[in-house]
Amino acid sequence: MDLKKRIGINLKYYRYKSKLSQEVFYTNMGLSPKYYACAERGEVNLTIENVEYIASKLGIDANDLLAYNEAHIIQKKRIDEKEKKVNN
Repeated sequence: MDLKKRIGINLKYYRYKSKLSQEVFYTNMGLSPKYYACAERGEVNLTIENVEYIASKLGIDANDLLAYNEAHIIQKKRIDEKEKKVNN
């Protein structure tokens, strides 16, 4: 898996785990909504500084955003499935 996608999956996972909406999270961080949404989709190259900054705001270690963790991917799929059911 591409590193940008892995970071994006982990960003979304930890944000959901913190029970924060994208809007609340990026507003509190001072990032643009478009930039953060692209980061969660794995479409931007985050700088090391941004990885560290975002991780600190999530209350996790920067390594957690870089880690390949099958549990996170499974959890993300479950969350996506729940969202689809709610939106239909």
